[in-house]
Amino acid sequence: MQNTGSKTRLLVANGLIAALYVALCFIAPASGAIQFRVSESLNHLVVFNKKLIWGVVLGCVIFNIFFGYGIMDVIFGGGQTLLALLVMSFLHDRVKNVKTRLVINVLLFSASMFLIAIMLNITAELPFWPTFATTALSEAIIMTISAPIMYWVDKKVNFQKRF
Repeated sequence: MQNTGSKTRLLVANGLIAALYVALCFIAPASGAIQFRVSESLNHLVVFNKKLIWGVVLGCVIFNIFFGYGIMDVIFGGGQTLLALLVMSFLHDRVKNVKTRLVINVLLFSASMFLIAIMLNITAELPFWPTFATTALSEAIIMTISAPIMYWVDKKVNFQKRF
């Protein structure tokens, strides 16, 4: 059982992650069929510590509330992030190798972009299959580029033991 200090540190960490997610969305704004959100690199945090899931999901939801496609983006974008992170969280203790978890995480997020393609098909009338292809590819690219960076950051910070 965690003590009060650990719970507070985890709560603060998740709040900071949510704020960082929103801030990183403004570095390379992305919407529509191309989704190069730098903030998506934070999806890898759950690879290292599944307790950090809520900061990432909250950041995604907050950004989508104010800058997305309205309630549909909150439901589909937040849902896509939550779904992929819950699966990763489930696999966290079952897949021991961190590098393997990173690869799985890239694949999970890329595959789950079908939800974003559905949302864009409904809200922006974009064709499903080409939209799924471009969002999945752009997600795979940003997640693949950020995976070794997050691996290096974890070596310096140690997300598992810190929170």
